[in-house]
Order: sequence, then C-alpha cells, then structure tokens
Amino acid sequence: MGHRSKNAPRRGSLMYYPRVRARRITGRIRTWPSVAGAPKMLGFAGYKVGTTHIVMIENRPKSPLFGKEVFKEVTVLETPPLFVYGLRAYVKAPKGMRTLGEVLTSSMPKFSERTIEIPKEYDPAPIQASLDANLGNISEIRVLAITQPNKLGFGKKTPEILEVKVGGDDIKAIYEYAKSILGKEIKAKDFFADGQIVDVTGVTKGKGFAGAVKRFGVKIQPNWHKHRKGKRVVGSISPSKPHMMFTIPRPGKMGFHQRTEYNKRIMKVSENPKDINVLGGFLHYGLVKNDYLLIEGTLPGPVKRLIRVRYPVRSKPSKLEAPKVVTISLASKQGV
Repeated sequence: MGHRSKNAPRRGSLMYYPRVRARRITGRIRTWPSVAGAPKMLGFAGYKVGTTHIVMIENRPKSPLFGKEVFKEVTVLETPPLFVYGLRAYVKAPKGMRTLGEVLTSSMPKFSERTIEIPKEYDPAPIQASLDANLGNISEIRVLAITQPNKLGFGKKTPEILEVKVGGDDIKAIYEYAKSILGKEIKAKDFFADGQIVDVTGVTKGKGFAGAVKRFGVKIQPNWHKHRKGKRVVGSISPSKPHMMFTIPRPGKMGFHQRTEYNKRIMKVSENPKDINVLGGFLHYGLVKNDYLLIEGTLPGPVKRLIRVRYPVRSKPSKLEAPKVVTISLASKQGV
C-alpha cells in the first residue's frame, strides 16, 4: 500500500478472491456432510420472503437472559414442495467421483417442460438393472429435484434444478429410499425440525461496478494528502513490473457472489402460512402460500431469490431444546 507513517490493516479480505460474479443464480453446494441413521435428504430449497421478528424464551443455559423473553430477528423462507424426478449414483474414481448412471421418472409435471425435456423413448429399466447389479460399488446416491415456483404468489414460472445428496448408513437402504420418493413431492417438514442447525447458501444482491472505497472499505484520502491525484483511490497500486499485485484493492464488479453462512438455527417449521402473513403481504414479495421456515438472523440475497438449505458441515452436537416462540410479528411491512 505504499509508504506509510504508521501501520494499517489491509483493505478487504482475501478469503473471497477472486471477486467475480456467480455462474448461476441458484447457488451450488460442493460439500455435503456425512449423516448417520435412517436415509434422508440432506438439503432443501426455498425462496426468501423477507425479515420479521419474534419473541421467544431464551433457552441457552449460559445466557444471562436464560428463561426470559428475548427479541430475535428472523428471515422467512417459503418452501413449496420439491418434485423428485430422478436419482443419480456415483462411484469413486481416481480423480473424485464418477457418475455410474441415473434413473428418471416417466411422470413429469407439465411445468417441468420449461427446464427439462425427457425423450419419449426413454426406458429406465436397463439403467436401473445396471445400478442393481453394481450396488456394492456405489459410494453415493443423490436425487434430482426441481422446484415448483408455480405454487408461489409472485408469478415465477421457470423451475430450478437441484441435486441433493441422500445421507444414511446403508447404501442399499439409501438406494431403496431414493427409489421410493422418485416421481413424488417432498416437503421441508420431512427433513427439518424446530431448533435444528443448518447451513444456507445463496447468491448475494448484485450492486454493479463499484470503486475501491465501497468495494473494499479503503479510507478516503484527506484534503491535504493525495488530493490532486484523487481522494477515493488507493495511494499506491504496487509495482507494475513484472505485474501488479492482485491483493491491491481495485474497482470492479461488486455483489452477486455466492456465499454460504454456517450454523443458522431454524426457529420454526410450519405448514400454516396464516401464522406469518402480514397485512397487505410482505414488501416486494406478497403473501406466503406454502410451508415456510423461520431462520434466525438474515440470509444472503434479495427478496424472491432461491436459498438452498443443507445439513451442517461444521456444527457441534447441540443440546438445546426446540425454541419456544411466544409471538411472531404480524405488523404490516407496507407502511400502512
């Protein structure tokens, strides 16, 4: 950063380099946890409705407010059912995992034609027979699902395609479970419960081209220093030969980045949207018409963006009981 009269921290975290826009708006989950027990899907997806607040009984034993009513900000996530249209089997390979085969359902809903087209002559029997014969070599099974935005209230029609891992102990039980849900709808309440810890993945709000001050938090130069060369610039941009250092804050595109937030707590899973709908609907979204999740804190992305939820990959065993929600705010967000 050039010559300084005193030390200063670098501007902007290098954790998120390169700061480029996400390739897809739905977000991509690259890591899935290992979950023991009965077979179950390890992820789901919903649409961000907005934020509100609840009053709950604090259940953290070490909190000074334990047993008392506390105020919590929560994000509402509408989760219409997912439609499972296929399953995919993977085997271990020298450079990761390789697809052994996938079985698709023949009963696809009408709205899926916007995203998926299955050949009319498609016959899943040979592929399923091959998977049955090589069941001992399969290391992982994932289901292919599509969202159902036609059940939402804001006019979205094109569904998103998701690949979700099925967790469990026995690969044979996992395979039978994946076949049992093929061609069916699944709901969030089948996999998540009140008080559960989850990870959320989403694409943040795009902010366009931004300078170094907004993008990295660079300090604005005072009037007596570097003023003739600019105030909202970096004082020194490193040597130009052999090349400029990539760590120097520079202007560029800001926002629309994929981000994952770890260990978020689900405050409530519900099938009754009347408990959450505010007068006039949520701002820029409308009324919730399907199942929903209340997740503590805020989530990345703007309203109506798809948010993916998965079982946590970093969490420690939680001994907390399900939170007791006393009140959910139904105050209008329309300013009426």
